[in-house]
Amino acid sequence: MKYEPHPIDLNEIDLNIELEELIEVIAKNIHETWSFNRMKEGWTYGEKRDDLKKTTPCLVPYEELPEIEKEYDRNTARTTIVTILKNGYKIKK
Repeated sequence: MKYEPHPIDLNEIDLNIELEELIEVIAKNIHETWSFNRMKEGWTYGEKRDDLKKTTPCLVPYEELPEIEKEYDRNTARTTIVTILKNGYKIKK
């Protein structure tokens, strides 16, 4: 069976400044959740990722992550927010 992804087209959704700020809050929490779960699985900080030794350089506070890693979490947060809006839900503070 051949899998063909069909993501929702989210290009028409623009985020206001408050939702852009929310992206960073969610991105940080995504990293915190990921870190928490990794540590529960026995992973520790290491300069190189090693699946056998369960080490990763990403087990640091969000603020210390390389920008490329932060952007991965931001993209997940952005996609989540935009998908919520695209489906007719409202986000308000």
